[in-house]
Amino acid sequence: MAEEKRRRRKAKVLPAKEEMVAGPAGEGDPAPNEGAQSCGFIALIGAPNVGKSTLVNALVGSKVAIVSHKVQTTRSLLRGIATAGRSQLIFIDTPGIFAPRRRLDRAMVTSAWAGAHDADLVGVILDAKRGIDADASAVLDKLAGVRQPKILLVNKVDLVEKFLLLEIARDANKHMAFAATFMISALTGDGVADVKNWLSNHVPEGPWHYPVDQITDAPLRQLAAEITREKVYLRLHQELPYQSTVETDQWQERKDGSIRIEQTVYVERASQRKIVLGKDGRTIKAIGADARREIADMIEAPVHLFLFVKVRESWSDDRDRYRAMGLEFPKE
Repeated sequence: MAEEKRRRRKAKVLPAKEEMVAGPAGEGDPAPNEGAQSCGFIALIGAPNVGKSTLVNALVGSKVAIVSHKVQTTRSLLRGIATAGRSQLIFIDTPGIFAPRRRLDRAMVTSAWAGAHDADLVGVILDAKRGIDADASAVLDKLAGVRQPKILLVNKVDLVEKFLLLEIARDANKHMAFAATFMISALTGDGVADVKNWLSNHVPEGPWHYPVDQITDAPLRQLAAEITREKVYLRLHQELPYQSTVETDQWQERKDGSIRIEQTVYVERASQRKIVLGKDGRTIKAIGADARREIADMIEAPVHLFLFVKVRESWSDDRDRYRAMGLEFPKE
């Protein structure tokens, strides 16, 4: 996408201090201005629920992407940043690729493929438990149109017999010749270090785009909204359709160092609002408590979080909502 290409042309991106999420640099990490550097964008793509967000978090070494068992939890491109030796690796967590039916579906799938086409390398993730099913086959077939080098990541290997893993890897490589194949478990961390090491040796030479201690380029307001959306999904996994969204309306730094945050959870029907609120408001209070704790840990400051639930019919057809999520609004 145009925005991604502009970002890659910059030698360094320095967001405002309050908009940056940082993590501690490893003891062995070199200063970013010492010696030859490498820097590259790696798009992680695959069918829904194959573990892309979990893998991004494992590669970065800190939580930057929300995770739930609900399909299409990831809606737009999110970047997690890691260092490995003299290489900076920028991982692009993309929405799951599936056969879209609605406008929002089409926007997410388009965003995922755009991320793959704009990256330097592409990591294709397969769920070892599901093997090469119809969704995985569709992704592999369409990869022929992506010119970037590709690696295969067979995830959740701790749940499958070894001989089945070898069959999956062999069948996937029949679709195309992957530059490398890895057997990993994003949840336990098995094999993740090998992936990170391989990528550090294959991203192009060039200056780092971000400071050494930055782990994502997403604004804090966006990350806070994503954390709350994750808690909504985890609390209401079966009861609420994924067509709900969360927006941060206010972010106020108070004199005592605490942060006052106001967010709105938008749903499409009044019946869904009742579900999110729960009896006597118990559900939304529990969601708020979980989100407040995680947001406070993220920004390392006390948080006063106020949640509101509103009905916005057909919000998934609202052009402004797509812009807020970082998605392009499909014409049809």
